[in-house]
Amino acid sequence: MTPQEIDGLVSKGESETLELKRTTGLRQAGAQAVCAMLNHRGGYVLYGVEPDGKIVGQQVSDHTIEGVAQELGRIDPPAMTSVRIDPIGLENGQSVIAVAVQPGHHQPYSYRGSAYRRVGNTNQVMTRDEYNRILMERLHNEQRWENRYAEGWSADDLDQAEIRRTVKEAVRRGRLDDPGSDDPDDLLRGLGLLREGRLLRAAPVLFGQPERMESEMPQCLLRVARFRGSDRAEFHDNRQFYGNAFTLLRQAERFLRDSLPVAGRIVPDVLERIDEPLYPPEAWREALANAFCHRDYSIGGGSVGVAIYDDRLEITSSGPLPFGLTPEQLFRPHESRPWNPLLARVFYRRGFIEEWGRGTLKMAELLAAAGLPPPEIEDADGSVAVRFRPGRYAPPQRVTIDLTERQQTILSLLNRAPGGLTLGEILGFLDPPQPEPSVIDDLAMLRTLKLAVSFGRGRGARWQLS
Repeated sequence: MTPQEIDGLVSKGESETLELKRTTGLRQAGAQAVCAMLNHRGGYVLYGVEPDGKIVGQQVSDHTIEGVAQELGRIDPPAMTSVRIDPIGLENGQSVIAVAVQPGHHQPYSYRGSAYRRVGNTNQVMTRDEYNRILMERLHNEQRWENRYAEGWSADDLDQAEIRRTVKEAVRRGRLDDPGSDDPDDLLRGLGLLREGRLLRAAPVLFGQPERMESEMPQCLLRVARFRGSDRAEFHDNRQFYGNAFTLLRQAERFLRDSLPVAGRIVPDVLERIDEPLYPPEAWREALANAFCHRDYSIGGGSVGVAIYDDRLEITSSGPLPFGLTPEQLFRPHESRPWNPLLARVFYRRGFIEEWGRGTLKMAELLAAAGLPPPEIEDADGSVAVRFRPGRYAPPQRVTIDLTERQQTILSLLNRAPGGLTLGEILGFLDPPQPEPSVIDDLAMLRTLKLAVSFGRGRGARWQLS
């Protein structure tokens, strides 16, 4: 670094990446700043500069440099490979000591028993929770569950047809070079799932045969349910599936397509009702892919859950949001830091994830385009839940009794006609045509249940939602 570069740094004033110290007599405070910068995004500590930015320098000897280095040696874990100490001579015969700091590779760092973080131009002691979170993230990066060896598993225990489909699709999308081989070991190695001839745990999670998954990887579980009403008191359907991630993803998609209600709308001057999915399939498919990619597979009793209620769809996955992310941050542009990078990379190559770090933003865009409210994300009780809610009317399936499909259809029709519909108009919209006495009985039942009201008399009466 040159004196001119020192001038350029100092002219910007103290910041997250710059700390100014009058002399090395303040080297303990300077070491706190170095510790904080190691835990943040690096920076510079300059000795020989006044807090107001005046560059004065000081006498610097080998003993002076040794004193600064000795103080930095009190940082734990050792960080000198991320720190450089340089004396820069000035025209007045004095020198500035510049300590250049790179972000540390073994965060969190502590100095004299306390870990520091950089906030603006200050150094603040980390809370215990923050320290533990950063430590957990470091340990996770060094030895994640997914990249440890899958003991007792070989390529013969995997769905080799699924492996070939994945590689073929990745090559077609230009996200993987053609391996030039059909050997399963070569394909798995190209996907980063084979190390030193041994399978990593991510391989059976992605491609394991179902007969071994339930007993050896019980966390590879999908739970699906269709509940009556808005709570879990009663359900129409409740099932569990074990298998690899691609198989479970297909099971979840099939369940949602078969079980989600259809929302109808009436277009002026068009006799037929237009039926559309209550929630855009592209949005809930994105939520499913995120759930399988980012969940914590180290939780033995974990799972991915899909629950349909009368008033919402919930997709849950085991484990909290990683790396200190909050639900609010997920709806702003943010860096993609998947908890399971191996799994996420294969999902990306297969085409289930299109753009890094945009999953939640994409869901919000798809829902907005469909006229629906944005998804809700909740991080609580050791799991993450993504909720979709209808922006338009969804007729209940159960009140004090189960409503028939025809009664639900009548409610949807009434919702799309704010001015109400006559009996004749209702009969005209029903497809296939329905017996008039049965529809009259349905309307009477809906009125008794206080779901619909009528105004007027006889066949000219108009029916509306309550």
